Amino acid sequence: MTTHSIVAQDLTYAYGDNTAVDHISFEVGEGEIFGYLGPNGAGKSTTVKMLTGQIRPKQGKATLLGMDIVRETNKVQAFIGVAFETANLYGQMSAVENLTLFARLYGVKADVHALLEKVGLDGRAKERVEGYSKGMKQRLMVARALVNHPRILFLDEPTEGLDPVSAQAIRDLIRETRAGGTTVFLTTHDMVEADKLSDRVAFINQGRIAAIDTPHRLKQQYGKRLLKVEVEDGGGRLAAREITLDASDTGETVKRLFEREKVVTVHSEEATLEDIFIQITGRRLAG
Repeated sequence: MTTHSIVAQDLTYAYGDNTAVDHISFEVGEGEIFGYLGPNGAGKSTTVKMLTGQIRPKQGKATLLGMDIVRETNKVQAFIGVAFETANLYGQMSAVENLTLFARLYGVKADVHALLEKVGLDGRAKERVEGYSKGMKQRLMVARALVNHPRILFLDEPTEGLDPVSAQAIRDLIRETRAGGTTVFLTTHDMVEADKLSDRVAFINQGRIAAIDTPHRLKQQYGKRLLKVEVEDGGGRLAAREITLDASDTGETVKRLFEREKVVTVHSEEATLEDIFIQITGRRLAG
């Protein structure tokens, strides 16, 4: 039987007359990386604030590790780590001092130098955080969220603004954390990032869950696979051709193309999560 780290039942929250989260329900398995995806204003941050005990749901309930987040807020918060997009760090202090302080607040022992090494900041550990770039602050936020060895880790846009090497280091750290049994709840509008990391994803749009499944099954259900072909015409110019891979006559179409055209390049392409989000919701992520 699957053990669930997070169970949301009919969660609802409104800011005045604006319903930000509208009766949503989902479950996140223990040790799962769960991508919670949608454009800005879709309800992602409000959901996380309810799940982490920062605001109380207007309706519904959420349990984390079997504990009700409203009734047992302090108890739950001892088992979670949170890294939000907006850096919440002490700029006048060094990275080491920031992590040491948060470890004391949690009442835990933490190898802060090992954490800083994992996020690639060991060489800048004693510098004041106010001098850090946005990407460095983002990496320090992730390290801070791991100080208390959380059983559930909440990450908001963890690789946004990072260079490719730093972003890959954070991805590796997320996977390593999950391998140790920690559940990861990842909120993002970056569908490519979510596809790389998530075991399952939920699409949230205008406060409601539009779809939940693995990225693979969503692509199988909603997407179409294409063969992208470049051919050269008689004048040396390149022209593009597209062939649907899952059609009954795909094989014959490809055979005819190679017989009749001068094929220069061929590659397959499948629908992205962003393509599928737009197809399901009719809304672009920038919207």
